Amino acid sequence: MPVTDKYEVNYGTWAIATAAFPGLFTALEYFDPNNGKHFTRPNGGILRVTTIMGFIGGFIIVYNHSTKRFWGVSENSREVKLDRYEIKSKLSKGEFPYGTSTLTPNLQDVAARNSKNSQLFLGIIPWFNLVSHPHHDVDLKKYYEVRPGEEEWGFKLPEHEELKRLSSTANWSGV
Repeated sequence: MPVTDKYEVNYGTWAIATAAFPGLFTALEYFDPNNGKHFTRPNGGILRVTTIMGFIGGFIIVYNHSTKRFWGVSENSREVKLDRYEIKSKLSKGEFPYGTSTLTPNLQDVAARNSKNSQLFLGIIPWFNLVSHPHHDVDLKKYYEVRPGEEEWGFKLPEHEELKRLSSTANWSGV
C-alpha cells in the first residue's frame, strides 16, 4: 500500500504558513513604514520571531486539519485506509494496536480523559496526547471485515477470542 503522499499536503500548508508570517509582516512594513515615509527592511530579530510564529501557527493549522480528517468532519478515506492497514498489520503480528505503555492504568486513563476532546479547544490551549493508552473507544471487530482492495494485503489476523484473552492478561482493552 503506497503511503508516500500521506503528509505532503500537510507539509505544504505548514511551509506556506511559516513563510507567510514574515512575508506578510514585511509587506505591511512596505505599505505603511514604521519610520515614516521610506521602507526599511525589518530587522532580523523581528523576522525570526514572525517565522517562529508562522511555524507554530502552521503546525496548529495542520494539526487541526488532521484532526478533522480523523474525526470524519472532512474527507478522510485516505486516513481510514491507512488506519485499517496499520491496525491490521499490528494485529497480524500479535502486537497491541495502539501501542504499549509503561504508565499505570490510572495514569493512562487520566491522559486519555485530558486529551479526548482537546482538539476542539486547540486555538485557545494547544493540548497534545503523547501517551499510548488503550482508551480509544474502537471495536476491533470492524478490522475483521475485508473491504475491497484489502485482500491483497495478505494479513492473517488472530481470532477475536484470542484478542480478548490477550487484553485480559495485559494492560490493554478495546476488544
